[in-house]
Amino acid sequence: EGGSGTLVEILCETDFVAKGEKFGQLADRVLAQAVAIKAADAQALLDSELDGSTVQSILDEANATIGEKIEIKRVATLEGDKVVSYLHKTSPDLPAQIGVIVAGSGDEQTLRDVAMHIAAFSPTVLTREEVDADTVANERRVAEATAKEEGKPEAALPKIIEGRVNGFFKENVLLEQAFAKDAKKTVGKVAEES
Repeated sequence: EGGSGTLVEILCETDFVAKGEKFGQLADRVLAQAVAIKAADAQALLDSELDGSTVQSILDEANATIGEKIEIKRVATLEGDKVVSYLHKTSPDLPAQIGVIVAGSGDEQTLRDVAMHIAAFSPTVLTREEVDADTVANERRVAEATAKEEGKPEAALPKIIEGRVNGFFKENVLLEQAFAKDAKKTVGKVAEES
């Protein structure tokens, strides 16, 4: 049981090239290779051998033929009980420009909804524990300085600072964000219930 999903971010300079058949075929080949070798990152994919050449060489040839820089930016592979993907097109005649894969054990529709939520709200981490300590310390400093500038009373500062830091978490932490389909619940609560 279980599933896996691979997402490859391939960039080019213009929409004209992105719309082209050659770019689509190249993207399909690169994705198939990433899946086949279980690429850990972009460099592993670029260095891998495909049809007697490396993926990097194939990209270099495509760059020369198409006359534009095409690059593999990121590769992500997830494994879990269930893996779902969501691809968002910002323009109907272009390839998807936002891609999300989610692994989990919940209901597949809920996982798909969470993937859609991630595409829309761009969380930076899954849990607040993953936020870098320096970032949290900086948020505290900014919250304190702002509260002082606003003339808030000294006694109220700790509570105000905590409130603003929690606000930062609610904006950036997936499980603490208000769920796109039901803002009364957090993503964490929705995941728990599925």
